[in-house]
Amino acid sequence: MASADGHHRAAVLGSPIAHSLSPVLHRAAYAELGLTHWAYDRFEVDEAALPGFVEGLDSTWAGLSLTMPLKRAIIPLLDSISETASSVEAVNTVVLTEDGRRTGDNTDIPGMIAALRERGVEKTESAAVLGAGATASSALAALSEICTGPVTAYVRSRERGHEMRGWGERLGVDVRIADWAEAEQALHAPLVVATTPAGATDALAAAVPERPGTLFDVLYEPWPTRLAAAWTARSGAVVGGLDLLVHQAVLQVEQMTGRAPAPLAAMRRAGEEALAAR
Repeated sequence: MASADGHHRAAVLGSPIAHSLSPVLHRAAYAELGLTHWAYDRFEVDEAALPGFVEGLDSTWAGLSLTMPLKRAIIPLLDSISETASSVEAVNTVVLTEDGRRTGDNTDIPGMIAALRERGVEKTESAAVLGAGATASSALAALSEICTGPVTAYVRSRERGHEMRGWGERLGVDVRIADWAEAEQALHAPLVVATTPAGATDALAAAVPERPGTLFDVLYEPWPTRLAAAWTARSGAVVGGLDLLVHQAVLQVEQMTGRAPAPLAAMRRAGEEALAAR
């Protein structure tokens, strides 16, 4: 949406939001692109407050980034959502158009694919996913595009296993379920995607094989995780949470501003500097 004086606004919404790196990344992009009249902020918004916040947006607003717990809660408030977002019932990007329409998309999934491609992973014959939360369903959607064979999900509960199998069916991925107690086996897959919270994979660090494949660990703080450090020590390729964050933000900037390509290198540098300063 354009305002009369050329000012545009965008923001990331979620709860908790204080630690979000999104403002750092988006502002770095605006600076690099010369978008001096663009502002990007963060707002603490929970599910209850979301409808009121969205209704209150005026014509200066160009877009929203959504983080937990709003990725599903935003969907009923939108005019349309992309096939990608629909496939995992999660929206992390809203673009507000000139005519007041709100369109939702999910840039986490293409962001994952782009982050892997940057590390030379175009296709994989099989993969392992550690965990079964919201990020795991996005990982399955990304794997549906690049994995030609089965994906084994290592989960702590039967219920989560059932959910992951359901996502696999929806996304056209052959998902096999294994118990978390066997998670060391996951490390032998050519591509391992860790979607678990901080500390959850620490105990696996000692079990990294002699010649590991590629590890995609979605955490960026603390970094490196114990597993990522052990992987690197064995000369395995590692894709980190900051890679994902930057690649999904690149796609958000392009959609919200209409300017492409967004400045990946400048955005990553800003993210690295912000993390180093914490």
